[in-house]
Amino acid sequence: MALLCDTRLLLRKVKDLRCLTPRRNRVKEKWAATRPKYPSTTLALRYFDNTYGLQLGQLWPSIRVALLSEKKYGALFNNFCQDPVFDNLEAQGCRDFIIDANTEEMICAAEPSEVVADEKSSCGSMKKSDSEGQPPAPLQLTSQMRCLVFPRGDITRFKPARPDGFGLLGYYLMDAASLLPCLVLDVRDGHSVLDLCAAPGGKTLALLQTQCIGFLCANDSSVSRTLRLRRTLHSYVPKMYLNEEKLQITSYDGTEWGEIERNTYDRVLVDVPCTTDRHSVTENDNNIFRKNRSGERQRLPRLQLDLLLAGIRAANPGGEIVYSTCTLSEIQNQNVVKEAISVAQENHNITLQVVNLNPLTHLFRKTFHFAPDLDLGVMVVPHLAANFGPIYMCKLRRLT
Repeated sequence: MALLCDTRLLLRKVKDLRCLTPRRNRVKEKWAATRPKYPSTTLALRYFDNTYGLQLGQLWPSIRVALLSEKKYGALFNNFCQDPVFDNLEAQGCRDFIIDANTEEMICAAEPSEVVADEKSSCGSMKKSDSEGQPPAPLQLTSQMRCLVFPRGDITRFKPARPDGFGLLGYYLMDAASLLPCLVLDVRDGHSVLDLCAAPGGKTLALLQTQCIGFLCANDSSVSRTLRLRRTLHSYVPKMYLNEEKLQITSYDGTEWGEIERNTYDRVLVDVPCTTDRHSVTENDNNIFRKNRSGERQRLPRLQLDLLLAGIRAANPGGEIVYSTCTLSEIQNQNVVKEAISVAQENHNITLQVVNLNPLTHLFRKTFHFAPDLDLGVMVVPHLAANFGPIYMCKLRRLT
């Protein structure tokens, strides 16, 4: 009898336990209360498939694969560091793609070469870089910058940089293609330079490596991002180069810079906010394709145009402006430049000349993969063997 009571009690406990155990899929998950049904990366990839599939045609499938793969970095060598970092990186198999390209160019210069044609132009106020029948002027690049990369196809990762005896880090890891806008800016001794959208600071740091700039203004509209910029510079640059006579860090609205300082700078870098394609397809955090940022994304071309116009107005007559993005979008690249050239002429009586960057694609063809047949500017596109970019750039010379 006692055994029967114990058995009944045990069965009752098991039955109660089964009632408390949740059934599989008992409650349907609510998307709105948990996570978005379609992550931002998925929305970005769908958008790129629709737009870039048409824009890039047969190039898009390979670019798509590279965008979704781990990107490749370059090590911007810190000329202020006292440790033998450069030699150590070379011993690991890295090479300075800038020195290698310049060396090869000097060898080729001694041999007959074909003349590179001017860029095509359909803009009314756009001037050809050179007169009819004359070869284009040789491309001038900023000196003193050194950036090491592993060979094509080598996906070895760089180790974190270590500080020297003065607390300065030996190199800054960045997309090596991001250095190209700084190179084509062609900074010379005593130049005044404006970096209109400077944060997080990689390009500003690259410009300081020249040690020849008379004055550099690094601006970003975000206060938090300029704080990050300051921290970056303090980790790589001695204090004597960070004084207010040589460097000024500001947090103004870049679109208003044409009113703040007009006709002031010899060189202006306008590296604008964009859809940041690689980040958009790989990271959900701070992704511009989030549904609550759709308005911000749609306003990007207008913001980019306003920033470029501000940079053009801030440049001296005779000064040069480099516009750059990290997107493949023709709307944010060529279309913005064409519109800026037209508006500058019509509204501000400023005539601009497009500088031919086609020689750049030949110079660095062993390091980067360039998009063919652009009617304006040049663009590094991701490629599995050289997974840098995307980086678009166009150089303008202000004539009036």
